[in-house]
Amino acid sequence: MRTNDAPLLHTQTGFVNWHGSRRDFLRGVTVAAGVLLVGCGHSSVPGARVTLTQWYHQYGEKGTQEAVVRYAKAYTALHPDIAIQVVWVPGDYGTKLSTALLTRGGPDIFEGQITKPMVTAEQVAPLDDLFPPAVRSDFSPRDLAQNSVDGKIYGLKMLDDTGILYYRKSLLKAAGLAPPKTMDEVIAAAKKLTTGTRKGLFLGNDGGVAALINIAPWSAGGDFLADNKIVFNTPQVAGAYEKMRELSDSGALLIGAPTDWWEADALVQGQAAMQWGGLWSYPTIAKALGGDVGGMAWPALETSGHPATFLGGWSAMVNAQSNQLEEAKRYLKWLWLDSPKIQEDWCLGYGFHVPPRLSLARSAAPLQAGVAAGAVKDLNSWGRSLPPEWNSAMGTALTDAVTNILKEGRPAAPELAVAAKKCERELSRLLE
Repeated sequence: MRTNDAPLLHTQTGFVNWHGSRRDFLRGVTVAAGVLLVGCGHSSVPGARVTLTQWYHQYGEKGTQEAVVRYAKAYTALHPDIAIQVVWVPGDYGTKLSTALLTRGGPDIFEGQITKPMVTAEQVAPLDDLFPPAVRSDFSPRDLAQNSVDGKIYGLKMLDDTGILYYRKSLLKAAGLAPPKTMDEVIAAAKKLTTGTRKGLFLGNDGGVAALINIAPWSAGGDFLADNKIVFNTPQVAGAYEKMRELSDSGALLIGAPTDWWEADALVQGQAAMQWGGLWSYPTIAKALGGDVGGMAWPALETSGHPATFLGGWSAMVNAQSNQLEEAKRYLKWLWLDSPKIQEDWCLGYGFHVPPRLSLARSAAPLQAGVAAGAVKDLNSWGRSLPPEWNSAMGTALTDAVTNILKEGRPAAPELAVAAKKCERELSRLLE
């Protein structure tokens, strides 16, 4: 869902959260923790046998805060001895959460993205007992992998987000173009669609570094971290970034738009004929352009590759140090597994997202046709995310390399070699 700090949160790999080592977790700012938890920690509710504290970051869509409070009240109506204290956390949610988890007053239930250090520090409880075979089979293997560390499940997906290459059908038709199927066709189409008043493609104001840093290698069949090994230092991935530079140098990319790729303005206002964006933007685009919009996953790098898109979203977790561990897990099960109407309401009642339960995604009416239906199909076929072992230091090393390749014109292979060594050192530290 769109948030008040969307530039940090909408990424191809999910959403920004804590990505340090176990030692980093233990360096928390205790003073900040004390301030943060004033009024937000555990407090008993009269008449309740158990009070569970549940944290959410501050979503941007209208009605979301009221919705989660309503869900909590519905559970309390069924279980009068259980109170749910919803805490709506504004600002830098990731930092506040990682700090709070260092204290005994941390939330019982919270949302975020699973990382290896959270598991190592015993800050999240395993949830495998909530996933019997029938439930497990109703989630995509990639959603399960995104929430698993060392074979155990620690997170329960609340919503799925994905990316789409949107395009104006009428503009492609007028130019005699079909929707591109390879990166070369994207470049050719972007050039042909560029005019004196419009660019062919918008990938973000950084020229696509953030948008395609993972997508381009995935579309070439490459990857970044697998089986606890750094695997991106290959000619295959280098070729993907070289092709990104060719696109960057084409003169067909819109740079300096008033808003960035996670908003739909560039496409809707006619600043670009094609735009990379999120499924969350589709209602805005459809309202403005009607049927004159198509969409798809990012095309294959070349005919030997395949389309690619990101699998993002938020997951719910239980604090392993909670004094009400089993009660917290029961509430989580009721909320995100046993209540399909709540799950559909959360994903489609306020924003526009895919319910993680495959059965719900198949039955939700807004996702049954057009661009939305195609996005769900592409998400299930091509959606990818980085594993919990990938952290922000690795991301910084790779981003620096890709920026040098695109902006400085440096050869891709040596830049990737330098980034890979940095990532290997970081991974070794993380796994020690």
